[in-house]
Parts: sequence; structure tokens; C-alpha cells
Amino acid sequence: MKKQIAILGSTGSIGTQALQVIEEHPDLYEAYVLTANNRVELLIEQARKFQPEAVVIANEAKYGQLKEALADLPVKVYAGREALCQVVTDQQVDMVLTAMVGYAGLQPTMAAIKAHKPIALANKETLVVAGELINELAHVNRTPILPVDSEHSAVFQCLAGEGNNAIEKVILTASGGPFRTFSREQLAHVTKEQALKHPNWSMGSKITIDSASMMNKGFEVMEAKWLFGVKPEQIEVVVHPQSIVHSMVQFADGAIKAQLGMPDMRLPIQYAFSYPERKQASFPRIDWRQCNTLTFEEPDVDRFRNLALAYEALHRGGNMPCIVNAANEVAVEAFLHDQVGFLAMSDIIEQAMARMAFIAKPTYEDYVQTDRETRSITHELIH
Repeated sequence: MKKQIAILGSTGSIGTQALQVIEEHPDLYEAYVLTANNRVELLIEQARKFQPEAVVIANEAKYGQLKEALADLPVKVYAGREALCQVVTDQQVDMVLTAMVGYAGLQPTMAAIKAHKPIALANKETLVVAGELINELAHVNRTPILPVDSEHSAVFQCLAGEGNNAIEKVILTASGGPFRTFSREQLAHVTKEQALKHPNWSMGSKITIDSASMMNKGFEVMEAKWLFGVKPEQIEVVVHPQSIVHSMVQFADGAIKAQLGMPDMRLPIQYAFSYPERKQASFPRIDWRQCNTLTFEEPDVDRFRNLALAYEALHRGGNMPCIVNAANEVAVEAFLHDQVGFLAMSDIIEQAMARMAFIAKPTYEDYVQTDRETRSITHELIH
């Protein structure tokens, strides 16, 4: 039986690579549901190629175009946020890959968990915003969450076979982004064009900017807490410019296990799809004749303040990570539209953290309200 996979965000970087994995293993996997936010042309192209059971476009204004373009195919066409939550509960769906960017991924992920669908999680913000809530839901519904982020997949792979052996430390590696060696003065004049050129990874614009500002790594620290049940002080970040060591785990005896590989997101995607098995793949291998230097250094949280702000939010808990996420989404959008400078993004996030009301034990409704209010306050701070 082929595994039927629903891909939330099939037109993004992770979604398109997930389809490459499905294409490479047509005997194992099938794209059952494809969804997109705005990129209707690419969604049409994907639907014609993979012929899924259903497609969803979140932007309802594009429904007509999508429906018309697929009229000759037996593909169900839906639109809107509610439809995203409904398609993942379909009885035929075996796994849901959540590859949507940002806060928008939270609600459909929750719907999938409640429907007992195993989650291949590529949407950081789901655990960043509402980690406690998601963990509780997954526990109650006995729904596995398999990490797709290369760093968390690496930790997950390092823990395979370790049973109940105590984790002393989770060590997340960071490339350092394109501005690793820039001074604060240089960072002040960084343009969006420079920030969108990541040295090692090919990602969407939002995640690329987050990577350049190290907020991406801050989010991964938050995510690691919920995925692996560790305390903030047990999560260390090391800068590793070559992006060959994807992350490490240090155990109680001081031994460290690391997962290495070429920087290629298809590997962690396929591992989540096939877990606990490893399937043959055509992805590039490390050539040790070329790869003869691996370096590690401490991150500079004075120049890259987002990482420090993320740790602060994690220590404070409650709705603080949700505040950081919402403020960051607005700040990144403003940077991409040349409304704020590169360093100003951290200032804006810090000010939003100071202005928003803290809720120690938030409900889902509290998260929704926190997200909405933070975005409003952040827009005010920018304008």
C-alpha cells in the first residue's frame, strides 16, 4: 500500500522537495492532498502532474482560476482556511507534512493531530507559538510528530536506539548565514538582496531572512524544547559554516552523537516519510576528498540579538514565544519591503515583547488573541 501524504504548503521550498521525494519513490508514496496559499499557477502545475485527490488554495480569490484550470481532472478543488483544516482529516490520509510558513500552519496541524494523523513537521512556528498545547494534543491523541527540519531530524536520528538514555545536551548547528563575519556597522547597512543569498541552503524568502538574522535558530531552540523534552539550558547552538554536521546530542556519559550529510532537505523529508526505515535515495553524498575541514564557533548574540531574544522568550514561557513569532513575521515583511533596516528587526521584536501582556498559561484562544494584538502593535512600531 502506498502511503497517502497530504502536503500543506506544496508550492514552497519544503513542499516542492517533498514532491521530488514522492516522484523518486512512486511505489511507496502518493500525494493525496496539495495546498498552497497564493501560488495558484504552481499548484495547478503540481495538480496536473501528481493528480491528487484534492487541492486547496487558501486565498479564496484564486478559487475560480484553480477550479477552471483543473476542470478536466477528477481532482476536488477547495478554498479557504477552513478547507485546509478539513482536508487533513480525510480517512485516506496516512501522513500530513506541514510545510506552510508561519503562524498559518498552527490550526491545520491541530486539526490533523485531532484526526490521529502522523505529522511530518516542517512548520517551526507551530511548536514555537503553542508548543505546550501541541505536545498535549499529540499525547492525548497518541499522534507521532516526526521532525523535518534538518537540525531536529538530526537530533531525532541521533536518539534512535538510545531508549531512555538521558540527554545531557542537544547541540544545534547553525551555518551563521551570509553575515557571520560582518561587524555591527556592516549589518546596519545590509540590503534584502544580500540577506536573501544564503550560502548553503535554498529556502523561501521568510526563512532565508530568519536564517540571516539567526531568528531561525532561535525558533529551532524553542522547537527542540518541545520535541525532545529538554530544558532551555540543555540546548546549545554552535556555528558550523560548512552545514555538514546537522546537529548533535550529548549523553550523560559525555559521548556525543552527530548526524552528518550534504545540505539537502530531501533527506530529512524522506526519513520522516519512511521512518523507522531508511530507503534508497539518489541524494548527493559527502565527498571526503573535498570536505576536509569542519569548524565550530560560538554564536555572537551581541550582533545577532534575535537568538538571545528567543532564549529569553523560551525561559519566560507562556505566550512570550507567540509574541516573538508574530512580531518577527511582521518585522521580516517590513524588511522585505524596505521599511526597516536589518538590525531594526531585533529592536522591533524586543519592543513588542515589552509592550504585550504576558499570559503564563495561555489557551488556544489566548494564542489567537496574542498573535493578533502583537501584529497590530508591531505595525504601529514600524509606522
